Amino acid sequence: VDYVDPNIGGIGQLLQPTYPLVYLPYSMMRIAPITTPGIKDRYLADKIYGFPAGEGVVMMPTSGPAQLDPEKYASLYDHDLETATPYYYSVLLEKYAIEAEYTVSERAAFFRFAFPPDSPSHVLFSVRGSGDLKMDGTKAISGSQRAMGGRIYFYAEFSQACTASRPWTGLQVARTRNQRNESGPGIIADFRPTKGERIGVRIGISYISVEQAHRNLTREIPDQNFELAKARARAVWSKTLGQIAVKGGTEEQRTIFYTALYRVMEKPVNRAEEDRYYSPVDHQVHPAGGRGFYPASGSLWGSYRSQHPLQLLLDPQRQVDFVRSFLDIYDENGRMMGTGRSAMIGHHVAALMLDTYAKGYRDFDVAKAYEGLKKNAMEETMLPWHDGPLTSLDRVYLEKGFFPALAAGETESVKEVNPFERRQAVSVTLEAAYDDWCTAEIAKIANKPDDYAYFLKRAHNFQNVFDARVGFMAPKTADGNWRFTPEEFNPTYAGGQGGRDYYTEMNAWIYTLHVQQDVAGLIALMGGREKFNAQLDALYTQQYAGLHGDPSRGSPDGSKFFFLSWFPDMTGLIGQYAQGDEPAFHIPYLYNYSGEPWKTQRKVREIMKIWFTASPLGIPGDEDQGEESAWYVFSAMGFYPVCPGRPVYDIGSPIFDETKITLSNGKVFTITARNVSAKNKYIQSATLNGKPLDRPWFSHPDVANGGALVLEMGERPNTIWGSAPEDAPPSMSTEAE
Repeated sequence: VDYVDPNIGGIGQLLQPTYPLVYLPYSMMRIAPITTPGIKDRYLADKIYGFPAGEGVVMMPTSGPAQLDPEKYASLYDHDLETATPYYYSVLLEKYAIEAEYTVSERAAFFRFAFPPDSPSHVLFSVRGSGDLKMDGTKAISGSQRAMGGRIYFYAEFSQACTASRPWTGLQVARTRNQRNESGPGIIADFRPTKGERIGVRIGISYISVEQAHRNLTREIPDQNFELAKARARAVWSKTLGQIAVKGGTEEQRTIFYTALYRVMEKPVNRAEEDRYYSPVDHQVHPAGGRGFYPASGSLWGSYRSQHPLQLLLDPQRQVDFVRSFLDIYDENGRMMGTGRSAMIGHHVAALMLDTYAKGYRDFDVAKAYEGLKKNAMEETMLPWHDGPLTSLDRVYLEKGFFPALAAGETESVKEVNPFERRQAVSVTLEAAYDDWCTAEIAKIANKPDDYAYFLKRAHNFQNVFDARVGFMAPKTADGNWRFTPEEFNPTYAGGQGGRDYYTEMNAWIYTLHVQQDVAGLIALMGGREKFNAQLDALYTQQYAGLHGDPSRGSPDGSKFFFLSWFPDMTGLIGQYAQGDEPAFHIPYLYNYSGEPWKTQRKVREIMKIWFTASPLGIPGDEDQGEESAWYVFSAMGFYPVCPGRPVYDIGSPIFDETKITLSNGKVFTITARNVSAKNKYIQSATLNGKPLDRPWFSHPDVANGGALVLEMGERPNTIWGSAPEDAPPSMSTEAE
């Protein structure tokens, strides 16, 4: 836990930065300072405007005359006078010489403020808009605020009675681009602490009631012992992060690694409270049945790739609870969806459920799961950033096996299409085909042979958008014709500004390789191993002008500036490979399928070295609540799940001498990299449980049952190891054989 630096990534490469969150793994209470509005890069903000105490509730300590305007009561702060850890945060509010600190439990927080002596001291509470606040005597405040399809309630208790309190109209500054400055009810509590005395504020939160918030507080932080609460939170993180113990590597690599592991455990959030939960779907309180409740917020588009597989590896029961939460929601509204807004593309809950089942964790209703997944695949739209029933575009996919793109000069006429996100037609086809493979496998498990055959056929739909004339995945119009002639097609720029006409945040270089379920089939489609490897090689060296050099369809001078103005999501670039966005994550491991695993070893090391550092600029793109970090944790350990839903891990190149993974069943899987170093990144030979391993992959049971993977590392590649066609990891095509 002492290696974790929550300020890593606090400056975004282009889009969202990270937050220095204090929380426990997957917990409801999560706190980071509210900093200068408009400064997206949190680490560069110069002022603190308060501290959240649950969604929409803000608290700010001040001294001297009480200021009621946030711009006046905000305080300068200095990172050199700050301590940021997963379990504890402290900072000097320089304007007031107030030392503010806090720690957390799952559903509660403990703040402590050291005010300057002999000065009027205040704690300001405010909630947004329709929230409510009330003073309970002289030592407590309670209230609520709209959140998660209902309300979040809180109960706050001071360590001593306030000398006075009064209402005020609290103004909260906007923290995101979707918010505005918003006023609401507030309370000012006044104190006169003696010299050396600290004012404690313990706060419980709940989605059920104020009374439940109070119970959460008294159960989790029962007394005014701040150091004990802090020690408990530290112990939770120490145990959780200690599931993976590494030896070797550099100090910086260990810092990056454990910070990444901390980030992986931010979401999903467990909303169960005392064995019951409030559902934001039907707005009722339900019994939790002795397990957690995880209403997914946002999209699984990024997290299914590596974050959830890593969580499954370390805490499979939590993943089963997550799957069962989707089934709860299905019971409540008849849809196998998360509770957040519709985001991104794909119905990737199919991947989550198949990955859980295929790896041996099966304590959920598979028949019901399949019923919901089939409804997703047959009745729910595939349109990006849209939630609703099938559209005319979805029916083209169902009838012809591809999602249609606009023809040249055609104006969008389908009203459901998001005007910014557009159709993303090629990416929708490719990601739907992967989901169809997952759904087919669940159909087989559920003993639906006809449905299995139907969805397995749909899983081959990636073939329908591969244009052999140009060697890339390319858009088709509804009539089945290619949108571009070979002379027109530019894989770097096709798709319009932002790429969203045909691709999702990326371009054809990345999405051509987005066939996780059937890499062997993709290799065959592209003309065999030699041609596949040539294109993979070119991916890492191709710059910004595109293949066909038409200035009207790309940068006239091949400038990176022009390229990034079109593709702002493609950060962490090495050629056209973009580590900063999730669709690229599996690509470095594809050489394992094409006979050149030594290049996988080379590339994953290169990416980790270039794009991950122990600094505020240390994350190559949008972290999206742990997804970049999960890629790093897997890759640093030396393996990666290319195809979630298939219980297989691809071997890369570990950076540590030894990695020990303690599993929830008490067994230990150890990866030993003998003679590993920055130069010695190539696998010379391998053994698994004492037996020679000549293939660049192993199965989930190899890990779950405990064992030892030993890799002999060297400075020059062994181009023979793992290179035979029969050594390649399994694919849909080879499994069918």
